Amino acid sequence: MAASGRADRRGLVVGAGDAGTMVVRELQRNPHLGMETVGFLDDNAAKLGKRIYGLPVLGTIATLAKIAKIARVEEVIIAMPTASGEVVRAIADTCRDLGLKSRTIPGVYELLDGQVSVSRLRQVEISDLLRRSQIRANVDDQSYLSGRRVLVTGGGGSIGRELCRQVAHERPASLTLLGHGENSIFDAQLELRERFPGLSITAVIADVRHAAHLKQVFERIKPEIVFHAAAHKHVPLMEENPEEAISNNVAGTQNVLNAAIAADTERFVMISTDKAVAPGSLMGASKRIAEEIVRAAARRTGRAYATVRFGNVLGSRGSVVPLFKKQIEQGGPVTVTDPEMRRFFMTIPEAVHLVMQAGGLGRSGELFVLNMGEPVKVVDLAKDLIRLSGFSLDDITIVFTGVRPGEKLEELLWEPDSTIQPTSHPDILSVREAEVCAAPELAPLVAQLIAAAEAGDRLGIDALLAQALPSFVPACVRAPWAGSRRQ
Repeated sequence: MAASGRADRRGLVVGAGDAGTMVVRELQRNPHLGMETVGFLDDNAAKLGKRIYGLPVLGTIATLAKIAKIARVEEVIIAMPTASGEVVRAIADTCRDLGLKSRTIPGVYELLDGQVSVSRLRQVEISDLLRRSQIRANVDDQSYLSGRRVLVTGGGGSIGRELCRQVAHERPASLTLLGHGENSIFDAQLELRERFPGLSITAVIADVRHAAHLKQVFERIKPEIVFHAAAHKHVPLMEENPEEAISNNVAGTQNVLNAAIAADTERFVMISTDKAVAPGSLMGASKRIAEEIVRAAARRTGRAYATVRFGNVLGSRGSVVPLFKKQIEQGGPVTVTDPEMRRFFMTIPEAVHLVMQAGGLGRSGELFVLNMGEPVKVVDLAKDLIRLSGFSLDDITIVFTGVRPGEKLEELLWEPDSTIQPTSHPDILSVREAEVCAAPELAPLVAQLIAAAEAGDRLGIDALLAQALPSFVPACVRAPWAGSRRQ
């Protein structure tokens, strides 16, 4: 009997590897957790029929429905942190069809410390359905961070905060979180100090647009490695606030780079976006110019300064997943711009892991692009979230609101005429694209863009970007935003 007085739930563990056996061992040691585990499922033929911690491996994953009925299973634990999203989806769908509760161990990139326990079990999330299998790379070395002074801009944001977590695991000499939002930086610093009590952690409240302050910070800290994650990222908002896109993403990147160069920073990694490819929006165009600034600085200094470009990350602050969840909690409708809208998605921990890997590959001015897999229809993402929330598509409606200014139906990861080369990591590609403009012309372009932003000259910004980027279409000549319609 469980501590509550009712009979223990009958549980089935899918995955008889290290994660599954550790969960079972903990359940056996702690009967107050209220679960009687009946056995395992695993696709490894060598394990079938064997007993682990006294429990049998009852069958393969394909026999889940049959075994669950025979063994009167009430809950399924998915203990396969390296499994692909396709596998997790199939198990979760079967559990839902059978009316079984399911929980899962987070993906391998979330288990940085390698510790698996019952406390890590959680409901199946959208990130589990879209994650890929862990790739055993030939190069999995982030030792370039060990014993070094590391600074992360945008350290309170979704990407920046995860960067700080993963950097901290590599035991740097010190870690500096730099950001403009004091509350997010405070929360991030508090979390890191609790998890890494022996690490020297500094929080700096600074705006990347303030060059003089940045220079003072860099002179004091002397960071050897910088991850530049600070940026404005919302496409529609930047369409309405073009001056901010330029001042933060363009001028901010230049200011951080100048401070890094003056402080003799050896390695610099800027986070970029697929929206910088053939950019049609202010945000994408500003990030494309920022990429060029990094490349020019690398060539000028000969240092290991590089850019890492990837698509959307699941669950980042202000992204579609938190928005969809909120809409579902309110009973709908869930708003999707267009039924054909597709995006590349990756989990935050996985993207950051690869960013750090790419950071070690950089030599001078490279553009690295992460292998994002196949693009996903945003409407399919919405449907998955509705089902994971326990509703049907009859319960929660989906409304199509029309493509917003600056948005594309589908993003690309590189320009069509690019040269793509593999790296020593199978999920990281080295991409060579034509320059936006010749090196001597870049500095004047950047200076004119910053001057136009400071003057609040929207037309001037549009004209400069349209001249430099053939794909960019100024807002004044775009089609109006379409109206909404139901699915």
